[in-house]
Amino acid sequence: MKKSNVEKKVDEILKKLNIKLSNDKYNLLVQIFKFFIVGVIATIIDFIIYYICYNKFEIDPLIANIISFSISVIYNYIASVKWVFATDKNKNKKVLFIEFISLSILGLLLTESLLFIFINLLSFNKMISKIIATIITMVFNFVTRKIFIENKNK
Repeated sequence: MKKSNVEKKVDEILKKLNIKLSNDKYNLLVQIFKFFIVGVIATIIDFIIYYICYNKFEIDPLIANIISFSISVIYNYIASVKWVFATDKNKNKKVLFIEFISLSILGLLLTESLLFIFINLLSFNKMISKIIATIITMVFNFVTRKIFIENKNK
C-alpha cells in the first residue's frame, strides 16, 4: 500500500530520531500529525474569516468571532471525518455532526475558561496564556474526538 505524504514525513522524522514504533503507536502518531494539520488550517480559516468580517465588513468583533469559529468548525468537521478519524459509516451523519459541534463548543469553553484564569486570576502574559490554553485544548479536542467520533469497531 502506498504511503501518504504525512506517513512519509513521520517515517522521515522517526528515522532521523532513530525511533521504532509498534503499528498501533505509529498509526496514532500519524493520526496526531493529521489532526495537527487540520487544526492549523482551521485556525488560519478562523483568523482570515474573523479579519474579513471585522475589518472589511465592520461586523462587531464578538459576532465576527462567532461567524469565523462556526466556519472553521465546519471545515474541521469535514476534514476530521474524511481524513483524521475513522468514523462509523453507518452512524447517522446528523448525530455525528452534533457530537462534533458539541465537543468543539466544549473546547471553546475550555479555552475561554483557561484564558480567564491565566490572564485575570494569575496575571499571565496574554500571548503565553493563549499558547498554553491552545495546547491544553488541542489535547482535549483530540482525546474527546478520538473517544466520541472515531469508530471503535474499525
